[in-house]
Amino acid sequence: MLDHTIDPNTWISNYADYMFNYAITRVNDREMAKDLVQDTFVAGLKSMENFKGEASERTWLISILKRKIIDYYRKKNSKKGQAEVRVGYMNEDQEGDWLEERVADPFSKDAQDIIENAELGKAISECMAKLPKKQKQVFEMKTILDYETKAICNELGITSSNLWVIIHRARITLADCMKKNWF
Repeated sequence: MLDHTIDPNTWISNYADYMFNYAITRVNDREMAKDLVQDTFVAGLKSMENFKGEASERTWLISILKRKIIDYYRKKNSKKGQAEVRVGYMNEDQEGDWLEERVADPFSKDAQDIIENAELGKAISECMAKLPKKQKQVFEMKTILDYETKAICNELGITSSNLWVIIHRARITLADCMKKNWF
C-alpha cells in the first residue's frame, strides 16, 4: 500500500486547475467553480487531521469538492425551488469524472428518476459504443474502472499526455453524442 501524505503548500500548484475543471463541468459557472475550489481548500485545511492516507491527496480533495458541489445545489434549490439536484455518484471514494456523475439522484425513490437513470444509462452505453476502440478503452479504464494513469500508460504503451488527449477527445465525442441522443 502506498503511503500517501498531505502537503497543503502544494495544493494550488498541483490540484487547482484539475479541481476547477472538475467543478466547472458540474456547475457551469466560472466564478462559482472558483469559489467551490477555494472552499474545498479551506475545508481541507480545517480537516487535515482527518486525512488517513488511504487515498491520494487529490482523491481526498475531490471528495471534499464533491460534497461542496452537492451543498451548492442543495442551497440553490432550497432557496429558489428550482429543479431537483441531479448530482450523484457511484462511490464517494472514487474520483469519477464528468458524465459518470451526472445522473438522477440514485437514492431517490421517485419513479421518474428510475426511468431517467435507465434511459441515461442506455444513451451513455450507445454513445460509448460509437467511440473508436482506443478512446473507449482508455476512457473506461480511467473514468469508469478508476485505473491510475501510470497503469493505463504502461498497459497500453502510451504517454500520459497522449492518455489525456484521448480522454479529452472521447469526452467531446460523448458530449456531442449525448446532446443528440439525450439532452
